[in-house]
Amino acid sequence: MKFALPAVAAILLSGPVAAEPFADWLDGVRAEALANGVGQSTLDAALRDLKGPLPRVLELDRKQWKRDVTLDWYLNRVISDERVDRGRQLGRRYRSLLTQVGEQYGVQPRFILAIWGIETHYGKITGGFPVLGALATLAFDGRRQDFFRGELLEALNIVAQERMEPASMLGSWAGAMGQSQFMPTSFSNFAQDYDGDGRRDIWTSEADVFASIAYYLKRHGWRDDITWGRGVKLPPGFDPDLIGLDVTRTIPEWQELGVRRLNGTDLPTRSLPASVVAPDYPEGDAFLVYENFRVTLAYNRSSFYATAVGILSDRIARGL
Repeated sequence: MKFALPAVAAILLSGPVAAEPFADWLDGVRAEALANGVGQSTLDAALRDLKGPLPRVLELDRKQWKRDVTLDWYLNRVISDERVDRGRQLGRRYRSLLTQVGEQYGVQPRFILAIWGIETHYGKITGGFPVLGALATLAFDGRRQDFFRGELLEALNIVAQERMEPASMLGSWAGAMGQSQFMPTSFSNFAQDYDGDGRRDIWTSEADVFASIAYYLKRHGWRDDITWGRGVKLPPGFDPDLIGLDVTRTIPEWQELGVRRLNGTDLPTRSLPASVVAPDYPEGDAFLVYENFRVTLAYNRSSFYATAVGILSDRIARGL
């Protein structure tokens, strides 16, 4: 899974300036990778073009939101009519493959499409940064140094094990790779070779991309017998202390507390655990979310993101 910076927070992401020269620091990385079994020739090929931190990566790492962000603003930015239509078109184009992947891994195809669509606009925008350079920059610069150093070392393992050309390992400025935007450790743990060509290719193989997304979700507890959640109406005077993922009730218990579907009718009667999410309460929309919503948070820790995946999946499904 990709490393996800919070989607809505205004956070100053500055860190301490590393005192050690970059070349000396990189020698330490090389020694550690050698000790972990990465071959000298692989390291020579992977690290020879790394001369220093990438300024654009540092700039993006320190970028702040310039305004307060609401859920509506985020959803309008992420879920366009064009993205919905494109998801429906690709859902029909890859119907057979998506059905096979969905049945094998137990993940409904519409959610695979939604994550694919939000992460990289269905593979169109995967990032043009050299992953090794981006990870080295973020590891050297000091913010979450241990995390990014671990991801860099894992990326070097991937170059060796997957027989990849380092120059072809492109991704986001934070090191998330391919159409599924996996960080290197997520690639190693969850990427799949679904097309059977001997490579886990999340850059150009839709079969591998779909299977990798599905396997990631399944390994984190996805259930294909439930959906993600639904928009709901909260009653007047609803207790705000009941809002949030730390409060769980069954659907019938939320019914007793006055929560209803958006059209005012009763909630489903299944006794599923659920939570109320309403980021902009008392204004804005509210949602009753289930376990699959929490699983989506493993992909990206923002509740805005998980809500967008759910809504986009619903809209795509209406046109399949």
